[in-house]
Amino acid sequence: MEQVERLKKYLLTVHPVRKTAGQKAEFRQWLLGELKRSGWKACEESYGRFNGSVNVVAGDPDRARVFLCAHYDTATRSLFPNFVSPTNVAAHVAYHLAAAVFLAALAFVASLAVSFPLNKPELMLPLFLILAVATLWVLAYGPACQNNANSNTSGVLALLRTAKAIRHDNRVCLVFFDNHNRNFLGASAFRKKRFDQTDGALFINFDCVGDGEHLLLMPSKQSRWDAELLEAVQAAFEDTEAVHPRLLDKGLQYYPSDHRRFKQNLAVCACRHLAGLGYYIPWLGTRRDVTLREENIAYIAQGMARFLPLYLEK
Repeated sequence: MEQVERLKKYLLTVHPVRKTAGQKAEFRQWLLGELKRSGWKACEESYGRFNGSVNVVAGDPDRARVFLCAHYDTATRSLFPNFVSPTNVAAHVAYHLAAAVFLAALAFVASLAVSFPLNKPELMLPLFLILAVATLWVLAYGPACQNNANSNTSGVLALLRTAKAIRHDNRVCLVFFDNHNRNFLGASAFRKKRFDQTDGALFINFDCVGDGEHLLLMPSKQSRWDAELLEAVQAAFEDTEAVHPRLLDKGLQYYPSDHRRFKQNLAVCACRHLAGLGYYIPWLGTRRDVTLREENIAYIAQGMARFLPLYLEK
């Protein structure tokens, strides 16, 4: 736990924001050194100027059967909290639809407030479109969110702690994805570069694993048919007083993250629970994203140390 606390403190004080090219480069330099100290040979992978992503890869991606992943970039400050409910898809969609309608209404009212006093109704549509595009630009490229403890400093910390907890194995590769917040460009570029090698491999993605005592483990539709995977997950992640794992291998879930670029995947996130709503992740993209439970990080690292031998030897 002491090592988790040290890494957590360092990340939240020295590299709390990883949005600009300079911030990312400084973080990657530190990350490469940290992986080397953990016994992993790591390097940066760039994918051209158009894509713009720089992933950090540790291990041998051409021989690996399991890829452990987390995105390291941080997001723009949101106008609204980026509400996520993996098990309540209706609530997730309704929230984001309501937010979009509200922003569109603001743009409409603003364009009306300008065109009506001038008695120029022909200005209303161009002003509305300009304001709508400007809002989208701010959402994508606006000021950086300064607090990113859960999203996704928690995933980076979980992957680093796992790197220290497991033995180096050529069948396991660690990937720190860039540009999660630009439609998963880092994950897309990684898949495109190694389509044949990654097509049948398992990708385990840690995203927002720091806030909430309920740890959701969500296999993709293809992975739900992998009985060996499900058995290994259940055996490795046992219920404790601090963390309560839940393997969701039935029903509808939606969790938008980098794992969705790969067929065989297992998404891992921590959630709070509210009666009537279900599991949810609060405060993403806001200044209140300050919770990073060390118990979660230690639990994930220990669970992965048990899971990998069980899965790889079967």
